[in-house]
Amino acid sequence: MGSLIMRSRTVLFLCSTLLAAAPAAAQQRMYKCVDARGKVYYTQVPPPECLGRDTLELDKSGMLIRKGQTPTALTPAQEKAREAERKKKLEDEERAKEERRKNTALLNTYSSEKDIDDARGRALKEAQAAIAETEKRIAGARQRKKELESEKEFYVKKPIPVKLKQDIANNEIDIKNQTELLDAKKKEISIINAKYDSDKRRYVELTAQGKK
Repeated sequence: MGSLIMRSRTVLFLCSTLLAAAPAAAQQRMYKCVDARGKVYYTQVPPPECLGRDTLELDKSGMLIRKGQTPTALTPAQEKAREAERKKKLEDEERAKEERRKNTALLNTYSSEKDIDDARGRALKEAQAAIAETEKRIAGARQRKKELESEKEFYVKKPIPVKLKQDIANNEIDIKNQTELLDAKKKEISIINAKYDSDKRRYVELTAQGKK
């Protein structure tokens, strides 16, 4: 009977200690426990899988602070910390999953470093062709602008026809749009090179790992 009372007092003391812990202190501690299936957990707050089970409380250097059972209820601060940890774990898992997907796609797309260089060459060729075509359209629009300005000179002392005004306005819009498109196409060259540099670097890393 005395041992039962003593055990109850010990559990109550442990629960009170954990519930009174401040959030800042909890962040400096680590809890180690084993769930019913034998899985080991290292967390900043006792996980729900270990509630009511033996738990080791460690300091930030890994030294044992105390050993006891995790209380069956957590403070609001502990609940918040546990939820934050759960979300972080899910985000980390999602990032790792996306990284694996990208790596698999990369290895399925290319069979050698030469394949990557060839793909880069094709992409750059298409971009350069688009740049040349845009420059050609800009040159044509500027030539058209000169023709419209010459035509406008005939109307120095009389109203400019509505159609001529509209043609001049449309020409200005065309030159502006084509110039912006040309700037975007030129920037695309650096984007293409950066992409294939990254693909090649990652491909080399992945194939090197596969050879180990």
